[in-house]
Amino acid sequence: MKNKNDNKIIKSLNSSQASDTRIKKLLSRMTLDEKIAQLSGIWVYEILEENHFSDDRANALMSNGIGQITRLGGASNFDPPLSARTANQIQKYLVTNTRLGIPAIIHEESCSGYMAKGATCFPQIIGAASTWDPESVEEMGAVIKEQMRSVGAHQALAPLLDVARDARWGRVEETFGEDPYLISRMGASYIRGIQGSDWKKGIMATGKHFVGYGVSEGGMNMAPAHIPGRELREIFMLPFEAAVREARIASIMPGYHELDGIPCHSSKELLKEFLRDQWGFDGLLVSDYFGINKLYEYHHVAKDKNHAARLALESGVDVELPSTDCYGKPLKAAVEEGFVKESVIDKSVMRILKMKFLLGLFENPYVDEKKAASVFNTPEQRALAHRIAQKSIVLLKNKGDLLPIKKDIASIAVIGPNADTARNIIGDYAYPCHVEVLIEMSKNKELLNTPVPEKVDLAESFVPISSILEGIKNRVSRNTIIHYAKGCDIRSDSRDGFTEAIEAVKKSEVAVVVVGDKSGLVEDCTSGESRDRADLNLPGVQEELVKVLYKTGTPIIIVLINGRPLSINWIADNIPSVLETWLPGEEGANAVADVLFGDYNPGGKLPVSFPMSVGQVPVYYNHKPSGGHSHLKDDYVEMSSKPLFPFGYGLSYSNYEYSNIIINPKSTSWDGKVEISVDVKNAGSYTGDEVVQLYVNDVQSEITRPVKELKGFKRVTLKQDQKKTITFILSIVQLGFYNKDMKYVVEPGTIKVMLGSSSEDIRLTGEFEISGKSIEFVNGKKYLTLIRVK
Repeated sequence: MKNKNDNKIIKSLNSSQASDTRIKKLLSRMTLDEKIAQLSGIWVYEILEENHFSDDRANALMSNGIGQITRLGGASNFDPPLSARTANQIQKYLVTNTRLGIPAIIHEESCSGYMAKGATCFPQIIGAASTWDPESVEEMGAVIKEQMRSVGAHQALAPLLDVARDARWGRVEETFGEDPYLISRMGASYIRGIQGSDWKKGIMATGKHFVGYGVSEGGMNMAPAHIPGRELREIFMLPFEAAVREARIASIMPGYHELDGIPCHSSKELLKEFLRDQWGFDGLLVSDYFGINKLYEYHHVAKDKNHAARLALESGVDVELPSTDCYGKPLKAAVEEGFVKESVIDKSVMRILKMKFLLGLFENPYVDEKKAASVFNTPEQRALAHRIAQKSIVLLKNKGDLLPIKKDIASIAVIGPNADTARNIIGDYAYPCHVEVLIEMSKNKELLNTPVPEKVDLAESFVPISSILEGIKNRVSRNTIIHYAKGCDIRSDSRDGFTEAIEAVKKSEVAVVVVGDKSGLVEDCTSGESRDRADLNLPGVQEELVKVLYKTGTPIIIVLINGRPLSINWIADNIPSVLETWLPGEEGANAVADVLFGDYNPGGKLPVSFPMSVGQVPVYYNHKPSGGHSHLKDDYVEMSSKPLFPFGYGLSYSNYEYSNIIINPKSTSWDGKVEISVDVKNAGSYTGDEVVQLYVNDVQSEITRPVKELKGFKRVTLKQDQKKTITFILSIVQLGFYNKDMKYVVEPGTIKVMLGSSSEDIRLTGEFEISGKSIEFVNGKKYLTLIRVK
């Protein structure tokens, strides 16, 4: 408890002093127990009793303060006003009942929106990536910021900056795809949106999972990643480097996995040499959940929890999440035994306190409980979710212009396991999916070696979400007859529903068949964290259902609700129209209906390549000259070596003409810029969006270079016959690479320029020269291309 002398301590930390001075003063007054308390957190339900804040439990767990509170909204059934009230109760306890009165940082998940009851559920991030629209992603981040801040949260465990090159991995859906430039651009926009320009109103973004997590052995979650050093730097580190140097991200989370025998949570090379020393990262390094203990129990590089704490702390991990474990009693024992120096703890505590000062927590740790509800589920937020869902939809095929469907069609069949479900159109880090995890945890108290909630129920009130079937019903004419049949389940082998589905299709002019995944983390899910697959076909008997419906002769439109690229060869060969809608979120049903019936012209592009077979994995567009094909014969014995659908691919109800490529200047030195412009015209009959993509190739260099590298893109809206000029302003420094000595250099030579509608659909080409001599860069690298449209 506080005493009069403690009040003097708090008053001495007046806001007029520079933050470094305030931090040092506060640190000098802290006991070892108070310092260690700042390095970890607790689940919100650890200090709740019957879903109410408990002083007794807080006294037992927070008497020395606490660094973080884990998932105030995401691990409870609290609505926004109750979340805000509980946040205030937690902060009031810390300010008034602990000796130093240090407030806590409250962190939450926010992959596809703030993961809490009542928050906006945007399309899963693979869908956001398919928009190729950074501005929309920044707007999404701004909504997440506003909602989280209103209930007292301060840190978001997002975005994922993993480069996803293995479709078997369950977390592909949480990523921005396979290309480091696309991830860098979209990730920077997310970070800017959620952090904002004023820390007292902003949310700390957390880039994860550093680094190489998305190319694990066998596509399995947490498995080792085998990445050569040059590829690690040029491909997998690039989005993180851009996030640190370009977007000034506040926090980084290491991956669970290992690189060359060293788990990322204990890698001084990754966390100190790259992040801190080379890139100048000065934010917080937070563990992935249970990541420090995994050094002991999973990776076996630590002999006990004390050792695990030392390895992580000395490697630079400031905060242990989600709850106090290795950074609790084991760390204290390690200090007392001389195993860990207290000065190492001090460095992390100073970074934590600095962030709390920047966030304004010492001046005002409280929120306005009455205003919290007003920033949730507003018409403007739903409209944004709707626009992003529309932009995320990719038209994969439309033979014979079967789409769009006329709204006054006489009859339509709606079939499939994802047709009449709202649950299955959201991603694995949406709120209902994680409530399912908490229910699973509560049934197995040994799971993950963490405290579990006493009671948690699947919230009935999430946000209003319609099914695809409901979206279609709301769009067709009153006279249109809809025949619905489920047909089959997501994973079941039962064909009992086939007959009903066949009869429904036979009675209809067209059939919309909605198939794909169920995303989440529990057993019956087919996509999401720890839901890795060895087979990339449609799960269960869904493809068999499509085949029997095809035999009826009724035209079929496939709507895919899925979290990863699927091998849908038979569908691509035989079904006239296919829509990729990913996991489109709360407004997904309306967006899908917009596209099906012509109220919106699809313009999304794939952020990942679709393999023809799991045997092609990994398949990606930016391979080296010797990659992407088999020598002499090019293809596999069974199939082409090419992907089923390439990176950047997506059709439209319109078609677009490219012309008049201009490259200026034709030659420049390492410190120059090149402007590459192109005219794009809508030659179709629908207003629509085209994503103009800029690729480059270093024709000859000291180190082998990819056959194509994305270096810019712009989504533009064009009316019928309208033409726009897009100009990419490319800094030559962006064309550097790591040479034989692993130094980042810009080398003279010829650069081929390619402009097109996808990585394979190149419409115009040209080239320019880099003159002078090879130049090494330590600082001053550039990451993002500027764009001008007129």
